[in-house]
Amino acid sequence: FLKREPQKPESLSHVAAVVSDRIRVPWFWGGARKLDLSIIPPLVLLPALLHLAAFHFLLGVLVLTALPGLVLWYYFFTHRKKGRTLFFLSLALFSLGYMYYLFVSEVFPRGDVGQGELAAVSVGVSLTLLTLIYTKRDPGIVRLDQQAVHSTVTYYRTPPDKDSSFNGGTQEVSMTAVQRIGSLEQEGLELKDSGRRNWCSVCRVVRPPRAGHCRICGVCVHRLDHHCVWINNCVGQANHVSFLLTLVFFLLTSLYGIGLVLRSVCPQQNVLTALFYCPGVYTQYSSALCFTCAWYCSIVTGGLLHLLLVQIINISYNVTEREARGALREKTTRSACWGLVVDTGVYSRGLWSNWSEFMSMRDKLRLSSPTD
Repeated sequence: FLKREPQKPESLSHVAAVVSDRIRVPWFWGGARKLDLSIIPPLVLLPALLHLAAFHFLLGVLVLTALPGLVLWYYFFTHRKKGRTLFFLSLALFSLGYMYYLFVSEVFPRGDVGQGELAAVSVGVSLTLLTLIYTKRDPGIVRLDQQAVHSTVTYYRTPPDKDSSFNGGTQEVSMTAVQRIGSLEQEGLELKDSGRRNWCSVCRVVRPPRAGHCRICGVCVHRLDHHCVWINNCVGQANHVSFLLTLVFFLLTSLYGIGLVLRSVCPQQNVLTALFYCPGVYTQYSSALCFTCAWYCSIVTGGLLHLLLVQIINISYNVTEREARGALREKTTRSACWGLVVDTGVYSRGLWSNWSEFMSMRDKLRLSSPTD
């Protein structure tokens, strides 16, 4: 730059990667951990924008309109690159924690919320976090059979430049199944043409039915539904039930908390109409901040309510989000209600049977053996 020479296109990304690698924080168990820079923007922007929106009604409309737009733009930007980011998980956790902090510090001291109602909100937040932690443990990754990998395979052939009577015409070769598959690929044998269409060349496993490979996580997952950016993890056979419980607990807690906040800042208005008409709420900054947070929670709740509705419909028809998108893309199914209802007709066995299979699919995963 000082020499006024043209910079290479990858110079800026290289500098950003070096800076990101150098930023580390001390860890409890010794050493230092690398800090992902994508978790920082929500910690700074969310409180700043919410406090800015509480100054005036027009600022609130501007901020609450621009904030979802920025989040959606960043989602499509990262989704196109298929890269991992902690931005959305940081935004989700910090939103939950910051809303609870404002509820305790701003709403509860007003005296309109009792001890029991505060305890109910606290229990809802705790259950949401517990189910979220359980959801992030394991989506049901397709494991490789270690006994098949570390095996000794005997191939019968005549060794080159050797007599055919050498060792009885056999040659023992110790090699792994992964190496054997690699040698087959080098010889130009196409696995898909031989009927093994479920073979994953990245994970080196044969995917069971309904399993899929996530390009963001880089693993194959049993009954892959989708990769959720809000939890930075895949939703599959092992954690789909807990993912649904996380949505339910969050929505119940959010709706209950929004009702308590609106009842506190707009006591003269009905809860259903106070969100749209609350006269005099901007005369006091504390009330305006609580009202702005109620609007922010309503926007988030509306988005997750749509996600929960899609999940319930897909489970009722025994179809995953990945299968529904593939069927719509290939035009092999009919959809209804603007694409919300997609019935592929492949795995559906009726409403009751579909939900019974969904609730018990994690137990079936424990009984299954690793894939060769």
